[in-house]
Amino acid sequence: MAAIHSEWIGGDHNYDLSGRGYPNYRRADPRIAALIHSALGDAKTVLNIGAGSGNYEPEDRYVIAIEPSVVMRAQRPKHLVPAIHGAAESLPLDDASVDASMAILTIHQWGDLERGLRELRRVTRGPIVIMTFDPSALNRLWLSHYIPEFHLIEGKRFRPIDEICGLLAENTSVSTIPIPLDCVDGFTEAYYGRPEAFLDPAVRKSQSAWSFMDPPIVRNGIDLLFKDIESGHWDRMFGHLRTQPFFEGALRLIIRH
Repeated sequence: MAAIHSEWIGGDHNYDLSGRGYPNYRRADPRIAALIHSALGDAKTVLNIGAGSGNYEPEDRYVIAIEPSVVMRAQRPKHLVPAIHGAAESLPLDDASVDASMAILTIHQWGDLERGLRELRRVTRGPIVIMTFDPSALNRLWLSHYIPEFHLIEGKRFRPIDEICGLLAENTSVSTIPIPLDCVDGFTEAYYGRPEAFLDPAVRKSQSAWSFMDPPIVRNGIDLLFKDIESGHWDRMFGHLRTQPFFEGALRLIIRH
């Protein structure tokens, strides 16, 4: 394990230590994938930076995948291209060498966001597509009712959307991604109408946010959530979400056109 840890060049969360089993809970949701693939336009070559286990990679284009975690690279499906060991801040690509780039739920992991986005601009001829969370909207999820520290801690990891757009230094657009009730990509907001999911430690392990919170705070919050689900109190407060088709929370799609 020490040898794996020594090659980690990612950001604030080490997936070499916690990424095993990630694809069991984090899979590309087809409705979100359609938005990402549409944003890539007619690009034939696509760079996927922070590629992880391959979620949201288009399978009808030539993809260059770059991922710092050996554990995540090993979990990529056989039909996808192998990922190259590397990080956003130093891309092993020539200038203007790809038609488009994508960075999906990864930029908050980068050690130097400005340098990483500068590198994406350097190597990309066309669209740069980024999916991330708006830190100012993280408290829209009811989870903050049980763990107030959740959106406060996460808010420090995610950079303001306006700052990201400014660093892209090009014409950009930002849209809110509606999250479907049966979303199969298990980030936190995906379970807005399925509170029981957070009682499962494996679900929480697939979400990096929990690793930044003190275990006693997590235990207390999860215990309270369990009691409220059992008593019906959660449903009295938030039960309408169990049938709400979509949730517009903090998930954003940023496109440099």
